[in-house]
Amino acid sequence: MIGLVSATVAGAAARDRLAAAWPERTRVYDGPVGDAVRRAFAECEQLVCFLATGAVVRLVAPLLDDKRTDPGVVCVDEAGRFAVPLVGGHGGGANDLARAVGEVLGAEPVVTTATDAVGLAGLDTLGLPVEGDIAGVSRALLDGEPVALRAEVAWPLPPLPVADEGAYVIRVTDRLVEPAAREAVLRPPSLVVGVGASRNAPADEVLGLVEGALRDAGLSPASLAEIATVDAKAGEPGIVAAAERLGVPLVTYPAEELARVDVPNPSDAPLAAVGTPSVAEASALVRGGELLVPKRKSAMATCAVVRRPGRGRLAVVGLGPGARDLLTPRAKAELRRASVLVGLDQYVDQIRDLLRPGTRILESGLGAEEERARTAVAEARRGRAVALIGSGDAGVYAMASPALAEASDDIDVIGVPGVTAALAAGAILGAPLGHDHVSISLSDLHTPWEVIERRVRAAAEADIVVTFYNPRSRGRDWQLPKALAILAGHREPTTPVGVVRNASRADESSRLTTLAALDPATVDMMTVVTVGNTATREIAGRMVTPRGYRWQEEPK
Repeated sequence: MIGLVSATVAGAAARDRLAAAWPERTRVYDGPVGDAVRRAFAECEQLVCFLATGAVVRLVAPLLDDKRTDPGVVCVDEAGRFAVPLVGGHGGGANDLARAVGEVLGAEPVVTTATDAVGLAGLDTLGLPVEGDIAGVSRALLDGEPVALRAEVAWPLPPLPVADEGAYVIRVTDRLVEPAAREAVLRPPSLVVGVGASRNAPADEVLGLVEGALRDAGLSPASLAEIATVDAKAGEPGIVAAAERLGVPLVTYPAEELARVDVPNPSDAPLAAVGTPSVAEASALVRGGELLVPKRKSAMATCAVVRRPGRGRLAVVGLGPGARDLLTPRAKAELRRASVLVGLDQYVDQIRDLLRPGTRILESGLGAEEERARTAVAEARRGRAVALIGSGDAGVYAMASPALAEASDDIDVIGVPGVTAALAAGAILGAPLGHDHVSISLSDLHTPWEVIERRVRAAAEADIVVTFYNPRSRGRDWQLPKALAILAGHREPTTPVGVVRNASRADESSRLTTLAALDPATVDMMTVVTVGNTATREIAGRMVTPRGYRWQEEPK
């Protein structure tokens, strides 16, 4: 919950705007300001104070206890111009909250945390437990000193400007180790503990067995990802309580699935009781991994420990048609999360400034789509966080299809939608896509012309609005006239046609013409051509296709 505190009428107006935007996330604290701040600080995970920064400093200073648990505090001036993270920039999420507040109120976030200011990924913002010399290693990264990355467990980390050797070290491990001097230790959630238990096994016994297995194997509880067991034990109180006390989810699997897992220590007892010869080992191994601790027993419980390799992460990102303000926030976040970026060189140039320091860029020229897809998947299979970029929406005539054809279920794939060229052009023209519509590429480099022609003919006969991608190039100058001729056999010569070149970019141009008047020679590969259906009209210089409701009157 986010507590909102204000002192004046102007501050209350901005406060109420934020409360209206986030009704489920916020709570307004009224009354004397000092009391309101103290109550909000005690009851909320975050605060937004519409007060002077000096006043907020004096009010929250006596309340501060630990940066890892204190609420994040953001201060907004009464004019709503600035949102300043005051306390808990990383741990309390105040930096991100300031950015979110800025989007709602139109305020500028003033983030002063050093790593955020220069675009580095803070070690305490990676979503992993971290310990050791966090400040020293972060300062070395900021100062450009060599920092070595020693990854004992492969994990898809965001970009970090690291070297092969250095006086400072970032160590990625699930081992139970004490950080050395000048070392920060990141704990990836790589460990899974499978647990079996007799009915009413005490929680203390289950917990003690799990903790002892980890300790004896030299493994860190901070890297525990989950407790796993058979479906029949999903409600077993001792197992449920142990998972809660360890702060990890309890995951269960059907007995028949566990029975198919090859384990070193099967037993007749669980087979008779729950239908599988192994619970602890099988539930830990069912999703793959390395068995670090074979089945161990206590009086009423069993456990086994497995290390699952970090899965690589492939984000297929649509950059939109070109304008920066049509690049989605989700796409920006994925670009900043990726340690490896793969893309067409001209698309890389569009977003190079958004990448974090240390991002490895693998760029290539036109015509290398399949090579880029293979490269991106291969990098993800090495356990890295990869972004594969394409223009518009990556799933529309772009990189998602070849990438997913290469990818298997050994990596995580995230699709990030983008604004397509058809949508960007449609917005410029008016509302040509107001009813059923289809996009057809006229490039026959990968699709035989016979197939393309059949699709154009079907759209013509079905009276569907058509947007042509890749309409004409120097080596392909006859396909567009042929496609227009097919449509002309089913539509009037006066049918509106919209032509948009470089939609949303600096040299954007557009014009509205007709099916009979369109000169194909004026069209190139940077253009999309939208041909209306029999209901499409030009209204006040705009191309409009009615939605088709019965009450829609015919435009005059």
